[in-house]
Amino acid sequence: MLDGAFASIFGTSDSLVAGVTSVEFLICCAASLVLGAVAAAVYMYRHDCSKNFVVTLALLPLIVQAVITLVNGNLGAGVAVMGVFNLVRFRSIPGSAKDIGSVFFAMAIGLATGMGFLTLAVLFTAIVSVANVAYAFSPFGRQSESAKTLTVTVPEDLEFDGMFDEVLARFTERHELTEVSTTNMGSLYQLRYRVRMKRAGEEKQMIDELRCLNGNLKITLGLMPNVQTTL
Repeated sequence: MLDGAFASIFGTSDSLVAGVTSVEFLICCAASLVLGAVAAAVYMYRHDCSKNFVVTLALLPLIVQAVITLVNGNLGAGVAVMGVFNLVRFRSIPGSAKDIGSVFFAMAIGLATGMGFLTLAVLFTAIVSVANVAYAFSPFGRQSESAKTLTVTVPEDLEFDGMFDEVLARFTERHELTEVSTTNMGSLYQLRYRVRMKRAGEEKQMIDELRCLNGNLKITLGLMPNVQTTL
């Protein structure tokens, strides 16, 4: 009964969608929804995300599958769809590397289900999902010790040039003064260092020694924001 939905009102078409039955189309849609949910679940694993992006990621294979089913065998329609996708690209905001990778993952699932390769789509989803989780658990690509930001507050009458170098050299593998700014109406200076600790657990000892040099003013030590996850 639903087979008439695959017939164009414009008559004959070069697309192979006319040869698709309603049962086959619904099976592909179900596979796209299930595999899209798997891709969204893998994306959510150990990753901060928004519901809007996760829902879009879960529906993306179904959307791509419908597009591929329509343009399958029609070269002109395929070129037109490529142009539309390029327009959509320029309206998207920059995302992290994992966001973009997940979008390509969902699109690949939609391409496979849209062409009827359901077994290939299932195998591809399983392989990528297992590899993604394995990389998340493994230390691959993870730095042994992340760089940290050290902020030292000093009074305005203190000659701070090189004052903290000896203490930092003993506790850090590398330290670099990245910023000097004033605070509290110019009565205090804040020195910001990029540091990498030699050994974990020595932060308190280092801060205690720095407090003896800066007059026991405020000192903060924290992780630097990760800015290397975007493409």
